[in-house]
Amino acid sequence: MAFRGTVALVTGAASGMGRLASRRLASSGAQVAAIDVNEEGLRETASGSDAIRAYPLDVTDVRAVAELVRRVETELGPVDRVMNAAAIMPTGLLMDQDVPTVRRIMDINYGGSVAITSAVLPGMLERGRGDVVNFASVAGWAPALHFGAYNASKFAVVAYTEVLYHENRDKGVRICCVCPPPVETPLLEQAKSKPKILDQGGKPIEPDEVLDAIERGLEKGALFVFPGRGTRFSVLMRRFAPGLVWRMVHRVEGI
Repeated sequence: MAFRGTVALVTGAASGMGRLASRRLASSGAQVAAIDVNEEGLRETASGSDAIRAYPLDVTDVRAVAELVRRVETELGPVDRVMNAAAIMPTGLLMDQDVPTVRRIMDINYGGSVAITSAVLPGMLERGRGDVVNFASVAGWAPALHFGAYNASKFAVVAYTEVLYHENRDKGVRICCVCPPPVETPLLEQAKSKPKILDQGGKPIEPDEVLDAIERGLEKGALFVFPGRGTRFSVLMRRFAPGLVWRMVHRVEGI
């Protein structure tokens, strides 16, 4: 594992990628601040591990985020790694989703990452060490029908992390943006509009594959990490042949 620190902070820790990341970090010897709004899920994540401490929090509450980061650093010590995994993915055609839903997707997926990063990164820069891992998605590069709001939030995470990386080069903090294809986590269950595109391209990849790719990417100093076979190719197809990609999307969805 590329993590060489003592304290990690993981959002979205009540399930899925956040839960697995918390447990893996704890098993490697880290003290983990596990963060989520789902208190029951947090208790399950922390169950059986003295190294995981549950901190209920809504990452969209900027003031509460700043207060909690101060509390974590008082109780556990300076944060050496942040993993911004909190996300929601209710799908639907954009005109079928109400404005509060679209805004909430952006507030959690993008705004939450910004709030946590803004609270933790200054201390890392002052100490000259640390890791910031922001979870985007291949959906942050390749838009698709039913995923418009989710796409927008992940495009925002990609752009934010890229600029953040370049603004803080050579300051001792490793910053990366992980962009996986569909992953076998409960997040997929939120795709209630049943996008047919999710049935294309084979089985979702396993969460462990994503976390392993992150560690390799951090060791290499990579900005973007694309776990899974064919993920990078799909991003390149979107860049160089967007019309072809859209024709495929329309054909799959029948729209």
